[in-house]
Amino acid sequence: MNAVTKFTLLALASLAWLMTGLPARAQTVYQVTSAYHHISVIDSSGYRVLSFNGSWESRVSLANPLVGHFEYCELFHTPWLWNPAMTNVLVVGLGGGSTQRLYQHYYPFVNLDTVELDPAVVSISKYYFQTKETARHKIHTMDGRVYLRRTQKKYDAILMDAYSTGRYGSFIPYHLATKEFFTLASANLTENGVLCYNVIGNLNGFRADILGSVYKTMRSVFPQVWMFPASDTGNVVLVGTKSKEPVTLAELEKRARSIAKDKVVTLPNFEKRVRAFRAQPPANLSRVSVLTDDYAPVDGVLTGTNRR
Repeated sequence: MNAVTKFTLLALASLAWLMTGLPARAQTVYQVTSAYHHISVIDSSGYRVLSFNGSWESRVSLANPLVGHFEYCELFHTPWLWNPAMTNVLVVGLGGGSTQRLYQHYYPFVNLDTVELDPAVVSISKYYFQTKETARHKIHTMDGRVYLRRTQKKYDAILMDAYSTGRYGSFIPYHLATKEFFTLASANLTENGVLCYNVIGNLNGFRADILGSVYKTMRSVFPQVWMFPASDTGNVVLVGTKSKEPVTLAELEKRARSIAKDKVVTLPNFEKRVRAFRAQPPANLSRVSVLTDDYAPVDGVLTGTNRR
């Protein structure tokens, strides 16, 4: 297969994945080109969608803002399994604010910081998605890695959901997926802290190499890394823990029942999301690379052309 044919097939696969479930009719409510994206707000079939350059980044029900989000937003609640006493959480990436909205509703006692690079996304999220900045939720308009380098705060959980868009669709910014970045993030976590990373990809097939590379890179810093694949989209949430203790699905289900019983977590689908747990590493682990500041070929990993 030549390079042109391979690129064409990849582009078609990416387009098919992005268009899955898209209705034929949709209304563009607002659009603007910022310094980073062409941003569109689209209303379609009872949902409001935030799109960057044609790629769906966030979704919410117009009738009920607590539903309609992508499943991975609920997988971001898994840190409670390792630290049921969380009080400080950092989210890198705002989008339509689905993760922030759920945390504000279900954990009103948690102090939440959000870091978003694009000021246009902040304005749109507030106006069109009713994202609220409060005394317990502060939004910082800056680069996520710069924020972590400058802050003195320690977080019980860091939730990574920062994406840009390019010729291969949505992709993780290079500097937020390297060993040096994860070392910095780990230093900003509390003793029982957890890092969650939303990776667009699958265990096998589409974008499996980027998933394997991010997993392997996290594993070079965190003693344990676990996977929680979403069932309705091509997203896998990777969970890196500072704890060296291995866990099983049975143990996590036991923890989930306990914290649900104690009303620590009241998210309706929480126990169901816990069952997405995968203890085994990606099958391609031996042939993917650890990403570093000097070697982070995310474009190459997306196409499967850069391995060493």
